[in-house]
Amino acid sequence: MTRIYTRTGDKGTTGIHGGERVPKDDIRIEANGTLDELNCHIGVVRSLLHADDARQDTLHGIQENLMVVMSQVATPSAIRDGNPNPLPETLVADCEAQMDMICDRIGSGAWFLLPGGTPVSSQLQLARAVCRRAERLLWTLNRHDPVPEDILRYINRLSDLLFVMAREDMNMQDWPEERWKEFTYKNRI
Repeated sequence: MTRIYTRTGDKGTTGIHGGERVPKDDIRIEANGTLDELNCHIGVVRSLLHADDARQDTLHGIQENLMVVMSQVATPSAIRDGNPNPLPETLVADCEAQMDMICDRIGSGAWFLLPGGTPVSSQLQLARAVCRRAERLLWTLNRHDPVPEDILRYINRLSDLLFVMAREDMNMQDWPEERWKEFTYKNRI
């Protein structure tokens, strides 16, 4: 019988792609742990949807992309070319296209919203907040070891996509958005 535990992390280190061992609180591990947490939150959202809900495919694709992103983040830049899990070339463009389609249906919105509403919307907002934390950690990692630009852009766009998906669910359920303040800074652009 193969066991799930290896005991190799009992001294506070963990392995990364390439075989190096790093402390479990290394910024690379913190960033990847937060991406893993994000992926779990998206799994919760999927569990709240019917199996035939069209959003299942979108969310499943995001989870697949996050696995690739985590593989890339776990790999030091010096050996990243040898990673067997390449980033999809259209990672950012696909995310933007999905956002554009949703915003065409529900409007772009120009307000800060209080997170909440439907159970699905609430979970998507929680995933958005975790995504923003992952983005901050990735930028910290980037100061120590370059993170692929597509990953940094994707995680930034993904938080926006999760936000508009939360709004879309509220719209689908005819649940009113609780607006806080208008995005006045966007009016200056």
